[in-house]
Amino acid sequence: MRYLVRYRKPDGSQGNRRGFHTKVEAQHFLAEVSVSISKKAFVDPADSRVTIGELAESWLLDQTAVLKPSSMHALRSAWRTHVGPRWAEVRLDAVRYSDIRAWVTDIAGRRKATTTIRAYGVLAAILDVAVRDRRLADNPARGIKLPRKTPKRRVYLTHSQVDLLANQALHPTLVYFLAYTGLRWGEATGLRVADVNLGRRRVNVQENAVMVNGAVVTGTPKTHATRSVPYPEFLEDLIRLQLRLKRPEHLLFGNGSEPQRLPNSLDGWFAAAVRRAMRVDPTFPRITPHDLRHTAASLAISAGANVKAVQRMLGHASAAMTLDTYADLFDDDLDYVAQALTSARHAAVVVVQEQQERGAPTRPSAILPPMRSPGSPGDAARGL
Repeated sequence: MRYLVRYRKPDGSQGNRRGFHTKVEAQHFLAEVSVSISKKAFVDPADSRVTIGELAESWLLDQTAVLKPSSMHALRSAWRTHVGPRWAEVRLDAVRYSDIRAWVTDIAGRRKATTTIRAYGVLAAILDVAVRDRRLADNPARGIKLPRKTPKRRVYLTHSQVDLLANQALHPTLVYFLAYTGLRWGEATGLRVADVNLGRRRVNVQENAVMVNGAVVTGTPKTHATRSVPYPEFLEDLIRLQLRLKRPEHLLFGNGSEPQRLPNSLDGWFAAAVRRAMRVDPTFPRITPHDLRHTAASLAISAGANVKAVQRMLGHASAAMTLDTYADLFDDDLDYVAQALTSARHAAVVVVQEQQERGAPTRPSAILPPMRSPGSPGDAARGL
């Protein structure tokens, strides 16, 4: 004999579950269903029988409305290459935490951390939608440890190195412009003549030209926010040359009608300029066009620009992001802190000594240990 449980679903339809060996088991199941319905956490078993591939189609379509083409290209590539082949035909009620963990481990063993994290993020986001739709009680992908991305060592050029690279490049004006404004490649090549303000020596960043699947796509900047970026006075003549014979709607760099494409990393004009610069100066680092953005941040900070100004120039969301990204450029500030503390303490000791010479009463808190000069016998005795 087997027991059958019938219950009313939240949508008013009737649900049932059969096969219970004892009445107690059937009662426990009915109690669990009743509690889940009252807490609005009920998951209809029929809704969990859809495949991940069916949900992925609508999820990718939804992302198209909110993400840039470049970001969508990366998501579709991750689904097509890593997620779909493994999970497209798997039903939601068959997904297990251990299976996802093994899949992540397999990708991490063959691919870089960035690829692993992106593929995992696509699967986890699709399962998040299933949870919100009450197809799953919880997301089995959450809680899995992912590999950490190893930050790439940043390269900062000096003023003389920027000159050397520009002299060896096919497009020297673009090299100077990237190194002294900090614009991303797409932001610089998306500038139009009308965006240049010669009176204030500024450019208004309003468009971003990026390569997506072999084609250049123009859209809004990375943060969707426009910004005004200054360029130094010594670039004015070079900028004016770029403006010659161009109408306001023409692009500043390139032939005016089509955005200049990012050069190939192996045999493009930028890589060739780097190789020639390395032959002239063996200490010249191997860099990419994006490293000129880091160079701009370094040169601005070394020139005394404050963090807020650098943040606005680079288009970061906050000054905290700028500090986190370029924390290594502020190491000298720690030396200034130490020097300031030494000067302040020295001034306090002098005040205390003057009070003692006058016979004035001294608060216990104002009595400081004596200042010692570096290399004194006391240092040697303490092993300092």
